[in-house]
Amino acid sequence: MSAPLLLIAAGGTGGHMFPAQALAEAMLNRGWRVKLTTDARGARYTSGFPHSTEIEEISSATFARGGIASKIVAPFKIGAGVLRALLSFRRDRPAVVVGFGGYPTIPALAAAFVMKLPRMIHEQNGILGRVNTAFASRVDAIACGTWPTDLPEGIEGYHTGNPVRKAILERAEAGYICPGDYPMEVLVIGGSQGARILSDVIPPAIASLPMVMLRNLRVSHQARDEDEERVAKFYADNGVQAEVQPFFQDVPRRMTEAQLVISRSGASSVADLSVIGRPSILIPFAAATGDHQTANARGLVEAGGAIMVPESKASPEALATQILSVLDNPTAAMQMATAAARFGRPEATEMLAQMVEGLAEKGQGT
Repeated sequence: MSAPLLLIAAGGTGGHMFPAQALAEAMLNRGWRVKLTTDARGARYTSGFPHSTEIEEISSATFARGGIASKIVAPFKIGAGVLRALLSFRRDRPAVVVGFGGYPTIPALAAAFVMKLPRMIHEQNGILGRVNTAFASRVDAIACGTWPTDLPEGIEGYHTGNPVRKAILERAEAGYICPGDYPMEVLVIGGSQGARILSDVIPPAIASLPMVMLRNLRVSHQARDEDEERVAKFYADNGVQAEVQPFFQDVPRRMTEAQLVISRSGASSVADLSVIGRPSILIPFAAATGDHQTANARGLVEAGGAIMVPESKASPEALATQILSVLDNPTAAMQMATAAARFGRPEATEMLAQMVEGLAEKGQGT
């Protein structure tokens, strides 16, 4: 008898893909087979998935972007994706289907609904995304990464927390070195959307710090391709030691070594920060649907592990003040690191895996 199959569907951003990767790792360790369906954008994040994960790019589309022609074509692309998923499921029937949000999850979840397969969604943010909202009443369970999560009336969710990758989990509550008169690290990460403002305001904020601090400082700054050259030049022209890249493959290591992290408040970033336990300055992406990044940040801020700066107030001067409040205050920095670690939910992956196996058992009984 072959091992049960878990079908994971995830959209094309790190916020969807990293929790999906964490679940894939856990279920493979439990003896399951795992297949991932995603789009071309999501495929960029698949290098971290275990090699035994079967990965398939599927046809889907969004109604939220593109011109009139794209919106006209979208239903046909989605329909083709659903048909392909149905044929695939009939050849190799999944025991459970899990969607992590994003338009590429539509075909798998729709096919699972038609075939009455056990299915669930995981919502990383404090507010359901569009696709998860559409399927909220059509799945057997909703796992919530941020709590409380704003759910449709009459819909119940289960708070699991946001699963983190094995590389993060291995660094759970890693020892924190307080800032001081010795080499220090600052990590700047912005996610795949809306990172330009971080490239505009953080370099001048850091450059304005006292020279006695700058001589000890090294910055790892994740900037978009089009911003990489100018950000690197600004740091160099202002005597700041900095490494600037569009994407760091070793964020877990850099985060562990950092005295301070400056970041958007995507759900995965908040989860990583709280599991490792690092002080952070969070700048929610103002254009995020339903302002969900503010909701994501709120819990960690209220726990004392982070400082939140609204995008509208994120000037170089304001950020320099907040950076100094951490790097020039070792006691406060340590308190923030401890509070962040206490807020973390390293058990999130295990809880989600248990939900998957519970759904599989129920499915066998029907």
